[in-house]
Amino acid sequence: MSPWQRWRATWRLRLWSLAKIRMIAFVRPSVIALSDERCEIRVPLDRRTRNHLHSMYFGALCTGADAAAALIGLEASRAAGGRISVIFKDVQAEFLKRAEADVHFACEEGREIRELLRRADASGERESLPLHVTATVPSRFGSDPVARFTLTLSVKRRG
Repeated sequence: MSPWQRWRATWRLRLWSLAKIRMIAFVRPSVIALSDERCEIRVPLDRRTRNHLHSMYFGALCTGADAAAALIGLEASRAAGGRISVIFKDVQAEFLKRAEADVHFACEEGREIRELLRRADASGERESLPLHVTATVPSRFGSDPVARFTLTLSVKRRG
């Protein structure tokens, strides 16, 4: 993904979230990578996202996981003409280490998400899929996860 594509994807996400889900806009996510297979989002550790121990607040961590998992679904829904509603119906989180720097959230289940959207569009029924998001702090821990999330994506054809 070129710097221009990352910038464009970041601003599309921020503008969409400002209009629809302001909590995502509040944490100021940046798109690092976005493809049909994978999405990676970075959430900065700053005064907005930091807790009293100077690590990332768990609510900000959950918001980053939400954005990383949802962005692939939103892009696929837009490609399908916006006929599919995308929402999460539950979340499970495992916090492994303190996130004391910018956090990267990665979801690598783009193929499964697109298949879920196709099934929901064809059937007209609500379909669900558990998605896995891994949070890392590359500047401190490399690729070792600081948190793991499982979010259940629920989609349904509109109208």
